[in-house]
Amino acid sequence: MKTLIVHAHPEPKSLNSSLTDLAVTTLEAAGHEVRVSDLYAMNWKPVVDADDYGPEASSPLAVARDSGRAFETGTLTADVRAEQEKLLWADTIIFQFPLWWYSMPAILKGWVDRVFTYRFAYGVGEHSETKYGERYGEGTLAGKKALLSVTIGGPEPHYGPRGINGPIEDLLFPIHHGILFYPGIESLPPFVVYGADRLSEDAYATAAQAWEQRLRTIATTDPIPFRRQNFGDYDIPSLALKPGLEPAGSTGFSLHIRP
Repeated sequence: MKTLIVHAHPEPKSLNSSLTDLAVTTLEAAGHEVRVSDLYAMNWKPVVDADDYGPEASSPLAVARDSGRAFETGTLTADVRAEQEKLLWADTIIFQFPLWWYSMPAILKGWVDRVFTYRFAYGVGEHSETKYGERYGEGTLAGKKALLSVTIGGPEPHYGPRGINGPIEDLLFPIHHGILFYPGIESLPPFVVYGADRLSEDAYATAAQAWEQRLRTIATTDPIPFRRQNFGDYDIPSLALKPGLEPAGSTGFSLHIRP
């Protein structure tokens, strides 16, 4: 298995860095190939601008159109092309990051903004009366799996079904479904370390053991069963879930997960 780890934490001695290092040693010991994109160490540029798309970038800038043209003509900047090549190389992508303000750090969102260009991660496939592009289960990155490894400062009950911060499954839905499943990547259930800001040595040892176990079973873990766009569950072109497919009482994000 070939695994890309996208690491997003500014402190080399952080819990996130320790989990990344442990992932590398565990996966390599199991015979896997591993590459790491350490975004802070790479001094990754997190903002999209005209410089990403070469001298032919339009004015005013049209991000989708310009990114697609630059992708198809090979004129994206070298750093973006390198990350796209890593994604195509990988079977599995691990995203290692702290949950900041209910989402990923800005540098990681900037990686997505710049790397997931038009004609690479979206805007592919047939658009017709019966098919609205290849996305949500299809697309350039279909067949790959992703695993979010997330550290959270607060305790687990704060992120439970009745927790004040909302269920962690809901908070990560925009990443799992909107960023990853959209271009075809299937997400495994996340690995979450709670209370990260006050983790004792014993608690870290327990978390590390659990992380090693998740990594050893990564190839056999079933992904979150999101509904695919073009496989009959949604009306086209409205893309509304067809009546009668939802479990009784189901609303919101859970509608888009197969029972």
